[in-house]
Amino acid sequence: MIHVLFGTETGNAELVADDIVDCLKQSDLDADVADMAYFSAADLNVGDTYVLVCSTYGDGELPNSAQPFYGQLQEQMPDLNGIRFAVFGLGDSYYATFNNGAKIFKEHLLSLGAQQLGQVGVHDASSGEIPTDAALSWADEQLIPALTALAQS
Repeated sequence: MIHVLFGTETGNAELVADDIVDCLKQSDLDADVADMAYFSAADLNVGDTYVLVCSTYGDGELPNSAQPFYGQLQEQMPDLNGIRFAVFGLGDSYYATFNNGAKIFKEHLLSLGAQQLGQVGVHDASSGEIPTDAALSWADEQLIPALTALAQS
């Protein structure tokens, strides 16, 4: 099962997460979506794959809806061996903290033993590209091939 979790401040990450789920389903992959605000670290299942879609807020912090889940990961420090993940970040290269939310999650999940699939996807608001367009390109070029290879192994 693939779980797409989003952390957002303004709703853009939620829109992106919904579109990624639709893209995965069109590729016959079983996926669902959840707001990190309502997802518990205890809900992480070995053998499942998690796609985290996260914006960056303020001075490089996680958005409000991502903070409870991240806080649980920090407090509980669960062993995430057997968990696979991918990350897509939304940010603006105008700021020095460009896509820091995605970086925070990537580094912490790796430190807990999770395995990263593909490269981190990135949307840059300064580019003028629509966030969902960038996410769907990343899903087609990085995420789906990684998931397909995983299923075949």
